[in-house]
Amino acid sequence: MHDEDRRVHWDNAYQSKGEAGVSWYEDTPAVSLDLIRKHATIATSSLIDIGGGASRLVDALLDEGMKAVAVLDLSPAALEAARARLGGRAGQVDWIAADVTGWTPERTYDIWHDRAAFHFLTDPVDRAAYVKRLTAAVAPGGHAIIATFAPDGPERCSGLPVVRYDPAALAETIGLSFRLVEHVMHQHTTPWNSTQSFQFSVLERVR
Repeated sequence: MHDEDRRVHWDNAYQSKGEAGVSWYEDTPAVSLDLIRKHATIATSSLIDIGGGASRLVDALLDEGMKAVAVLDLSPAALEAARARLGGRAGQVDWIAADVTGWTPERTYDIWHDRAAFHFLTDPVDRAAYVKRLTAAVAPGGHAIIATFAPDGPERCSGLPVVRYDPAALAETIGLSFRLVEHVMHQHTTPWNSTQSFQFSVLERVR
């Protein structure tokens, strides 16, 4: 899928279903928050949320005092939904409308957070491009928190195929610049009360 096709697909998903009508919606991103708190000092750390869309993680981070938070998504419609929800607080966030596989980071971050974006990259070329941006955007000592469908999770999402990972397979794919330091298996309940198996992996940048 080309960049423009991806943008149109995700714009349509958000515009047709709304923030709370997509399968990945969470009112409170509890697992992500727990891992961020464990591996960073929120008040003094910087974070970028990859594929963050209209996720409510940004709201929670602002509530907890994070001063340097960015949200990257290729769907302008999703980012606009989040900005509208935040109202006057939206100006505290760096909003980046881009496809992560073609984006050039302009700074580094303490935490790279990605809940369910990486698993849509079924082309090895796209995965390599993602890892290149990840490595450029996280300095040694920083962490990546990447959540994907687990091996027993869905094979498709939002009409698209995905690649499912266990923590070891994800770490191998990300490469030797990072080491796996923690993982959490999680059953996500969708807005229509079905469950999806996720794995959240925490990887430290080591070189």
